[in-house]
Amino acid sequence: MSALLHDVLTAILVLVGAAMCLAAGIGLIRFPDVLSRLHAATKPQIFGLMAVTADVAINNFSVGTVTLVVAIVVFQALTAPMAAHLVGRAAYETEHLRPDLLIVDELKGRRDEGRTSATD
Repeated sequence: MSALLHDVLTAILVLVGAAMCLAAGIGLIRFPDVLSRLHAATKPQIFGLMAVTADVAINNFSVGTVTLVVAIVVFQALTAPMAAHLVGRAAYETEHLRPDLLIVDELKGRRDEGRTSATD
């Protein structure tokens, strides 16, 4: 691969990764409630991480580097959505959200049933 193409690919991947991480940070500040912020924190962050780690794998191409990059992306892709789900569930249970922003509240009946059965 020519040096110019390599540099252009590196610049594109790093800029895409930085833009995604910037979008995640702006979403954390700008969105109105916990559930919206979780969406902003997980998806762009994973895509930004994938772009930056792909750049690392391209610049330092070896079996060890590619294996480490794949492990980083897989573990982040598995743990970030689960962590966001648990934070969202905790925010819902402690009522640290704006119910007027929910289009459908599928947990409302389940939450009320859980509280009544616990008191019986």
